[in-house]
Amino acid sequence: MNTRSCRSLFLFYCCLLLSIIPCILTAESAWNGHTPPGSSTRAPFNSYYVPPGAKEYHCTSPLIQYKGVWEYVYSSRFIRNVVRATRQKQATATLRISGDCTGFEWFGNCAQYYGSAKMSVDQKLLSVVDTGCNSTTPRPGQRLFATYSLNLTAGYHTVTIESLGDGIIDLNGLVLTCPSQTSSPSISLPTPHQQPRSDTPGWTLTQKGSTGVNAMQLAVISETEAIVIDKVEHNSLTTENGTPAWASLYNLKTHDVTPLNMQSNSFCAGGSFLSNGTLINVGGNPVVSDHTSAADFGDVDGLQSIRLFENGIMNEYHNAVRMASSRWYSTTVRVGDGSALIMGGSKKGGWINNATTNNPTIEFYPPKNIQGSNGLPVRSSFLVDTLNSNLFPIAFVLPDGTIFVAANNDAMIYDWKTNTERRLPSIPNGVRVTYPMAGTGLLLPLSSDNGYTPEVLLCGGSTVDDKKPGYEISSQDPASDQCSRMVLNDEGIKAGWSVEHMPEARLMPDAVLLPTGQIVVVNGAGSGISGYSNVPDPVGMSNAANPVLTPSVYDPTAPAGSRFSSEGMPMSNIPRMYHSIATLTPNGDIMIAGSNPNLDRSEIAYGTEYRVEWLSPPYMQSGRPRMEVHKTSIGFGEAFCVELPELENIQLDEIRVALMDLGFVTHAVHSNSRLVYLDVVREGTSGSTLCFKGPPHGGVYPPGPGFLYIVYKGTPSEGVKIMVGDGNGPPVDHGALENMLKSTQVDQYEKSKTGTTKDDEGSE
Repeated sequence: MNTRSCRSLFLFYCCLLLSIIPCILTAESAWNGHTPPGSSTRAPFNSYYVPPGAKEYHCTSPLIQYKGVWEYVYSSRFIRNVVRATRQKQATATLRISGDCTGFEWFGNCAQYYGSAKMSVDQKLLSVVDTGCNSTTPRPGQRLFATYSLNLTAGYHTVTIESLGDGIIDLNGLVLTCPSQTSSPSISLPTPHQQPRSDTPGWTLTQKGSTGVNAMQLAVISETEAIVIDKVEHNSLTTENGTPAWASLYNLKTHDVTPLNMQSNSFCAGGSFLSNGTLINVGGNPVVSDHTSAADFGDVDGLQSIRLFENGIMNEYHNAVRMASSRWYSTTVRVGDGSALIMGGSKKGGWINNATTNNPTIEFYPPKNIQGSNGLPVRSSFLVDTLNSNLFPIAFVLPDGTIFVAANNDAMIYDWKTNTERRLPSIPNGVRVTYPMAGTGLLLPLSSDNGYTPEVLLCGGSTVDDKKPGYEISSQDPASDQCSRMVLNDEGIKAGWSVEHMPEARLMPDAVLLPTGQIVVVNGAGSGISGYSNVPDPVGMSNAANPVLTPSVYDPTAPAGSRFSSEGMPMSNIPRMYHSIATLTPNGDIMIAGSNPNLDRSEIAYGTEYRVEWLSPPYMQSGRPRMEVHKTSIGFGEAFCVELPELENIQLDEIRVALMDLGFVTHAVHSNSRLVYLDVVREGTSGSTLCFKGPPHGGVYPPGPGFLYIVYKGTPSEGVKIMVGDGNGPPVDHGALENMLKSTQVDQYEKSKTGTTKDDEGSE
């Protein structure tokens, strides 16, 4: 490129810059409790962000080597007032990086007149990046390219940006994610070692894919997709508007990820499917000028939100669809008529619940008239008595239509139709199982073999005193290894809880049901308490430490004392702490993702985690039965037949039909998770055709979506999605709905607040 061309480039660039609408750039982030000046003022969004613990290389860094003609272009609108720009074909910018680095981001400007570039590592093409965007003037501080799943060998490597010469490209800075730069304090992390693989079938753990947003909440919505939901933060995934996404669709087959647009802040929301298959996402956190985030994101108060995921879009209609009261950390379960029961939570963001923030009520979507409530919340004395550790109660629908609920170290059976509570024996040994002393729980498999008698299992948690002030709680306080199990009939309740012990203590574990009836326990910490930035000795920002890296398997049918095993289980090298998840997939393996005990995206210990792991049971390596399904729904008690083309002359004692709800997973709570073994119809079975009956009623399996697995000699097929029931929406009491809307305000928390102190803010 000659001198005249360079001068033309410079003049062209400057003319564009002069017409940019002034925008606000601030070195501070406006996030979840921290609000710098100007955060409530609308402005074009600038996504340039360096997470704590990440490494920034500004375009002026001598470590970035330029070849070809790269002009310095100066403007106060740029980060540090300058970018390097070129339009010369094959001009390159190169940075040497360590093999420990897992990702990098390229930040610069975009506009209609901008061109393309190749992104390469060690001359291997990663992507061709089009830096154009729908703007007539350069839009500064944009994330032009990012990858978070580099798998580099030891030593050094080169990242290269190469101009294709079809327009301007520029470089404002590169941000590297390199965990080796941020070692953890010696008090916490054990050294992880991947267990060697053997040639014989066994459990395997592989790493593939990136969620794009932290997997704080997750639900499998089809055979091929899961929805991932987070809070408002500087996630790696970007929406079509150029702002970081805080929800995504993850393709379980291709591992592609698609950003979702969200309207309100879903920070620590709950969720459930309805009887017609609609997913609702409930509650969240306040927003903008006093509490949550920058106005640039366009989000609104989420405390009363009921978000409806329909046709790939998350819809919100605050004027017509909302909760009657504000809820953060509430639990949502689908009841026997297909509607959602919404329980407990806090009236605003915080940490350990207390009487001033507690929301000790239950409401429904759609609203119901329970005991004269006419659509408004009904009070629960249980949710008063279980303060302070009672957020995200563990709840499951029982076959008789009532609800099992555990909170703190207590439990009850709740009859929602009569609004009555039956208290159960306290959880033994003072173990608390709900946030922030979070354990996990499951309803054990149901079948007609024992008359659908329900039995629950609660595992992990902590004996930390929930009345103790935060400054006296340590990240090194030991978690609990206790599992408590109870049969929920009169005889079992009289006998009380039986106690078992996991191989390792866990806070914030995830318990995942397999179609075989086994349970896999993964994730969590060996010490501390849930949340971040609250205890006097956090690790990074985490209130918890000593991540548990090896899964355990629990067989509920084995003799007591021999039900748990970690033998042959592969060890992860990724800490899965606060805000992580695990779920069974339709394929039959376990998806493990998330972990972010931080105010915002961070690379300090323990950093925001986007990598996905896949834990595969031994049956994934066996010859698996293949199922052909010709219907998409099954009615209660209805005969249902499938073809098993590879099986002839089926022996009924070798086969089981598993109907599963994979649940809505967040904060170690697996709402609606369920396994029901269906009855095989003997006279309807011949050759390779297998016929069975749908669940007897909505107490055994509440109407709504599920996944069907055929388990042959202990090996399950892949799951097929079906609708249980008639597929209709839940009943609507129009009078109750009208009264709720008339008696409550839209986003009332935002309207009522007049100012805050630090104690009011969502530190969580």
